[in-house]
Amino acid sequence: MPADSAPVRSLYVHVPFCAHKCEYCAFYSAPAGGDQINRYVQALVRELELIAPDCQPNTAFFGGGTPSMLNLQQWQTILSTMQRLGLDRAAEWTVECNPATVSADKARLLRDAGVNRISMGVQSFDESLLERLGRIHTRDQVYRSYDILRAAGFENVNIDLMFAIPGQSLDLWRSTIDEALRLGTEHLSCYEVIYEDDTPLYEQLKAGQFDVDEDLACDMYDLLVDRLADAGFRQYEIANFARSARPGTTPPLPPLDSGIPDYACRHNVTYWRGQDSYGLGPSASEYVRGLRSRNWANTTLYCEQLEKGRRAKEFAEALAPAARAGELAAFGLRMNAGWPFAEFTERTGFDLREEWRFELTQLVTRGWAEETPTHFRLTRQGLRFADAAAELLLRPESAPNSTTPSRIALVGRPSPAVVLTH
Repeated sequence: MPADSAPVRSLYVHVPFCAHKCEYCAFYSAPAGGDQINRYVQALVRELELIAPDCQPNTAFFGGGTPSMLNLQQWQTILSTMQRLGLDRAAEWTVECNPATVSADKARLLRDAGVNRISMGVQSFDESLLERLGRIHTRDQVYRSYDILRAAGFENVNIDLMFAIPGQSLDLWRSTIDEALRLGTEHLSCYEVIYEDDTPLYEQLKAGQFDVDEDLACDMYDLLVDRLADAGFRQYEIANFARSARPGTTPPLPPLDSGIPDYACRHNVTYWRGQDSYGLGPSASEYVRGLRSRNWANTTLYCEQLEKGRRAKEFAEALAPAARAGELAAFGLRMNAGWPFAEFTERTGFDLREEWRFELTQLVTRGWAEETPTHFRLTRQGLRFADAAAELLLRPESAPNSTTPSRIALVGRPSPAVVLTH
């Protein structure tokens, strides 16, 4: 650990394996194979060992891919390594699961090891839409997996949903929301389908097999926000909604601030607030002490590099202070609470009210944002156009020593009428 720095408090691990790549997915994934997965697990163990002296995670997140595809032995290897290295004490530890790959033994193993939050990729309860998206699970498996997770002791469960799916009506989306609410989850992440290059869904769109109805997508988003608010969920980010602890119950973690509900995903909040985070596994990105980097999006190359005793970095770059501050300004506006001026200055050394005065005024004039003596935040209308707001705040110049051209990466999936990258 650098002598003058506190350890990094956030850890992301990418598990790239999928039984079948979904029709809309542009994230890096790899086909599942026993030998390849075992090789990946050993490489991940080595990468965990390399970063452990500088990492004491308060939040940990295993994403994918499909982390729940790993078998019990593979999970035991990873979990015992994290315990040995002291990386298993995160206050919030999330693992993504596919409903088709959840078992009672696996759920108990994760919970006993300290995992306390599950994010389950449901996307839809309609069998025809699941097939259209290329999902491998069924509606019945959603309910079965949900019951298994609750029985294993998980008290903080998120489910992912998608809207504006080709063939999805407003009434079908309404019934999807209502069915999700009946499950009783603590958190909902709801994403609009985005058509990205090199995905089957994009090719179908180009071939004229369906049209995109932007007005319908906006109606679906409005329905989502209103329906979840009526049900007691608080929107805290463009696509994320969470409950606060019910009266008479203990919140899962100490509160962050008044604008963030108790069951908000703390790990993602660290991204949106610009805190340092390690990223492990193929294609994983990280930002640590002013240096942004990304691992190779190639599982074989990732394993080869770790087997040689070094991390598998595709690139690393240092941003100029103003460029980094501009990115953080954009990241933070994804959250309903926006940026507290004092926290932004503490994080970046810049005063948002001074350095971005012209841009802030533009956003307020358009009705996309509001400014108080302590905060700057987007309005409901502004959240619909968050990428345009972000463009105003970015400062594209990169540092002179950057090894690659500046890259812009806004954490989180797209919001309605907004194109952002994960």
